[in-house]
Amino acid sequence: MERRTFLRASALSAGVMATGAPIASASQSPLRVQVLVYEGAEELDFVAPFDVLSMAGHMSDRIRTSLVSTGRPTTITASKGMRIDVPRGWSPQDADVLVVPGGGFANQPASGLARLLADKAFMRRLADVKAVMVGVCTGVMALSAAGFTRGRPATTHAGAKADLAAQGATVINARVVDDGNLVTCGGITSGLDAAIWLVERYLGVQLANRIETVMEYERRGTVWRNT
Repeated sequence: MERRTFLRASALSAGVMATGAPIASASQSPLRVQVLVYEGAEELDFVAPFDVLSMAGHMSDRIRTSLVSTGRPTTITASKGMRIDVPRGWSPQDADVLVVPGGGFANQPASGLARLLADKAFMRRLADVKAVMVGVCTGVMALSAAGFTRGRPATTHAGAKADLAAQGATVINARVVDDGNLVTCGGITSGLDAAIWLVERYLGVQLANRIETVMEYERRGTVWRNT
């Protein structure tokens, strides 16, 4: 609670984001976020960011968040059996931010991540995306396979960090790593922290703090930023 009190009293409350840029006004186009889901995706990896970012939209009307599939509208079964109706397919031209969740590990053939990586058509399309890419947990390994993390600071689930480093990333031991148009975070629950960080980065610390209060959650760990 002391951290929240400090943030409320900080200079950011005067209308300045953590980046030093003015907080976006309601007259600007809303930030368009797509949260990818696929067969075998880890539930909390996509539910947590979707919940946080949707709450930001309800509170501010400055962000629009939608679930998307890798292809057409469909119903997917997530890793623990949750079935999700996905109303629309992925459309890169309609996203400013794309959130990619994890789904187990690539060396587990039946995992959601292994199946995602085997979808060569999707992976080719992913490599050409110009949106801000956000990898949650082992979803970072999909971004790595598409070439986004090579030579760049990033993090992922503790069990996949060695693989991430072997594929050319500079692994940072932080909860969230922000390298501009690439944001990555650690294991499953860190999707909460990454999503709240995105709210702070784009919409300001006041809104991020309000979401923490409503969710009764305080962010863990550190946000490493490449400044």
